[in-house]
Amino acid sequence: MKRRTQYSKPLPRLETPLVRQGGELRPASWEDALDLVAAKFSLTLQEYGPDAFGLFSCSKSTNEMNYAAQKFMRTAIGSNNIDSCNRT
Repeated sequence: MKRRTQYSKPLPRLETPLVRQGGELRPASWEDALDLVAAKFSLTLQEYGPDAFGLFSCSKSTNEMNYAAQKFMRTAIGSNNIDSCNRT
């Protein structure tokens, strides 16, 4: 019989996104959180260029999902830094 420890109990799941503001995490709406991510993507792209981004996809994803991910990286971001674990 397996012994339950404090580490085997699942942690409560987040139900709303959290954004860091002034060093503290605060709840935000999905729209605000996605707007923040889009703004940070744009800022990073402008400051460091497309080679600052990379994508690692999973072989357990569907071909369609991997195709969409690599297409996003190549067209929207402009980066060819794409890899996957298909070799395993």
